[in-house]
Amino acid sequence: MLALALMAEVATAATTLHPPVGWAGDESAFPLPKPYFPVATRFYTDPDNPAAQWVRGNPHDRRATVIRERIADQPQAAWFTDTDQGRVEAQVRQVVRDARARGRLPVLVAYAIPHRDCGKHSSGGMADPSGYRNWISGFARGIGASRAVVILEPDALAHLTCLKRRQQTERYAELSYAGRTLRRQAAHARIYYDAGNSGWLPSSVMAERLERAGIDRYGDGIALNVSNFNATRDEVRYGLSVLRELRLPRLGAVIDTSRNGAGPTHDHRFCDPPGRKLGTPPTARTGIPGIDAYLWVKQPGQADGCAATAGLFVPGYAFRLTR
Repeated sequence: MLALALMAEVATAATTLHPPVGWAGDESAFPLPKPYFPVATRFYTDPDNPAAQWVRGNPHDRRATVIRERIADQPQAAWFTDTDQGRVEAQVRQVVRDARARGRLPVLVAYAIPHRDCGKHSSGGMADPSGYRNWISGFARGIGASRAVVILEPDALAHLTCLKRRQQTERYAELSYAGRTLRRQAAHARIYYDAGNSGWLPSSVMAERLERAGIDRYGDGIALNVSNFNATRDEVRYGLSVLRELRLPRLGAVIDTSRNGAGPTHDHRFCDPPGRKLGTPPTARTGIPGIDAYLWVKQPGQADGCAATAGLFVPGYAFRLTR
């Protein structure tokens, strides 16, 4: 749903819970922090996630049990795209309250920046910078004093060149404002700026964009592979390269493993490609310095915009991800 066609060849090996095969740590290059979250961290499973809603509505479907066990019952991010500030604030507050009551850590995706997705499958977002500032302020108030993981605006920096020069300047300002607002109003949230994926931009280019967006002042790390299919080993390498370019030892990375169990297709198709599989279930047990967690940011079974309208849950696609 959120990515451009990949430009570099990536491996297709399945993900693991240990340092990927072929990965070699390089502690001498730049010191990287231990994974931030305790290995016993339990991420939040929203009982109203799209897969869970479908299962409740189709209990006798032959696919329901598998989809419930393999997808609906797994922790996954909650996406916030509604342009109504008041509704988003209330929705965020409800999710973090429910997560706190269950002793779980929620993952929240802020996805409403102006000119979102460059007008492609996931177009939308707020109409102007002023509206976005109000929106992100409501989002932050919804979190309040609760603990949360925030994935900040998937693809916003990787897509930058689709914008006019003035719009690019506005985007940097919008992301800086978002980071600053979250830091002030949601002090216990951990903020991960989206950094695209290993097949998109050189790590030096992404690091420069992240700095201009305020990660050095407000961020806790970067998010990688959101809604994409790249193998975990490639995202680890890329993420550590970006972190070393940034040279801020407090920063970590989280990787979206929701659909990367088979890696990308040979032609790097990004929109509902066939033959993909679920990846490593959400966990803070990465075993790699600098890599804080593997998360399901994309909700498995939701279309990217080719199998169906972007964001629509497709049970057949979801079921095939479990095979």
